[in-house]
Amino acid sequence: MAYKHAKLRLVQAGAMALSLLVTGSAFSQQQNFNTVEAAKNGWFAEQNRSATWYLAQHQRMARAISALQPQRPGVVDAYVLSIGLDSDAVFARESAEAAEVLARRYGAAGRTLYLTAGADDKATGAPQGSPSNLATALAAIADKMDRKEDVLILFATSHGHPVSGLAYRDRENAAGMIAPQRLADLLDGIGVKRRMVMLSACYSGIFIPLLTNDQTVIVTAASSQRPSFGCAPGNDWTFFGDALMNNALRKPQKFDAAIAEANWLITQWEDALELRPSRPQVFIGENARIWLDVLENKMPATASAKVGRPAISTD
Repeated sequence: MAYKHAKLRLVQAGAMALSLLVTGSAFSQQQNFNTVEAAKNGWFAEQNRSATWYLAQHQRMARAISALQPQRPGVVDAYVLSIGLDSDAVFARESAEAAEVLARRYGAAGRTLYLTAGADDKATGAPQGSPSNLATALAAIADKMDRKEDVLILFATSHGHPVSGLAYRDRENAAGMIAPQRLADLLDGIGVKRRMVMLSACYSGIFIPLLTNDQTVIVTAASSQRPSFGCAPGNDWTFFGDALMNNALRKPQKFDAAIAEANWLITQWEDALELRPSRPQVFIGENARIWLDVLENKMPATASAKVGRPAISTD
């Protein structure tokens, strides 16, 4: 793939998806609809869904939640929630494999939920990756865990907006936005302060100010003023997902080293394609090392094999 052509496709893919979401959706045609304010409340809308679709979603969520194992007293258990909020296939692939990587690294097998937009098109049996299912999953995990002892690990991947936050889109069937205020309200509302939040989206640095506390770890694919790359639907990974999930976190190295490796890889790929740097962001709360070190000490001693095609190819 030629660098210049790759660069053009990467930029066009992100712009096209957001354009379709904002201007092409039937949900945005209402006059005087303030999407910025609505995003703070986590707005979303659906259309053309059948009654059987809603029943199937209810059943999928019920099965996924019932399979969650309870926490173990005296053990710092990690609970993983990985969600693809856009039906473009790259986000389904990334969120599915991220769930596997995080569950393995942090000993969360049996304590992991995976959601993906456009779930009916994918042979995963996963519940829909929607704002409502995100809220339900967070509450279900909080109900299973010891909120003072255990850790929530949230990975979300989608397109992003510099003000409205994470985009929710399922082709012509659904659209919405989750702004930093809404995600902060959801996380604070379930009462879980020990949390690791990883956001793979353009402009995802806007979430950091509202999500921080002294026991939170946050990693974002970009700063609040920069897009990230690799979100073309045909890709297996975004730049951020490939660098962090498919490379750095698969290895038996400490978190700081993994972050450094991921940032180095992203910089190399962006430089190769002459892209404006996305500037991934990291925040580690003052007391987050207490639980992070415990979880990191339980990571597997060997690396797992990478999956899918790299986010960037020089062929």
